[in-house]
Amino acid sequence: MEQNLEIEFKNLLKKEEFERIAKEFGLEPESFQSQVNHYFDTPSFSLKEKGAALRIREKGGNYVLTLKQPQEIGLLETDQLISAEDTVTAVGNGPLPLGGVAGEVEKMGIQFNELTYFGTLATLRAEANFHNGVLVLDHSSYLDTEDFELEFESSDFDEGQDAFRTLLGRLGIPVRETPSKVHRFYKRKLNITRG
Repeated sequence: MEQNLEIEFKNLLKKEEFERIAKEFGLEPESFQSQVNHYFDTPSFSLKEKGAALRIREKGGNYVLTLKQPQEIGLLETDQLISAEDTVTAVGNGPLPLGGVAGEVEKMGIQFNELTYFGTLATLRAEANFHNGVLVLDHSSYLDTEDFELEFESSDFDEGQDAFRTLLGRLGIPVRETPSKVHRFYKRKLNITRG
């Protein structure tokens, strides 16, 4: 189990903005790598109610179970390497693998065995070094929709926020309210369910 603090800034993009940023930072189509997120919560969205999220990410042949929990600044990520077999079982609504992540979920007062699979979001991602951090371009597909997003990961909140806002201003991109991928996924899923 590994824990780290994630400080990132996000902004949804229009497709044209996404393509323009990719060109400006020299991110060719072959720069984009595939990753897949499988999301889990209780049927009553207990994690979501606490601002937390649980996913299994498949990337480059690795499978990582990650719990994200809100902190005063940023998100605390608890990561646990798991197997492809564990992933297939969990996505098939079998049990999630036990370990450090389960312990952290239980500390939140949520029964780990109540977590269930909600769906999958696939992302094509490219990264570039930028202003003492990492600039991330994501093209995500989920359910019957797609979206485009710019992220900036920084080790310092104030410095990262300034750099990100300056970049958006230079690119002529307005600041847009940007919920996390899991929240966008759940919102879309609920809209489809309600018909």
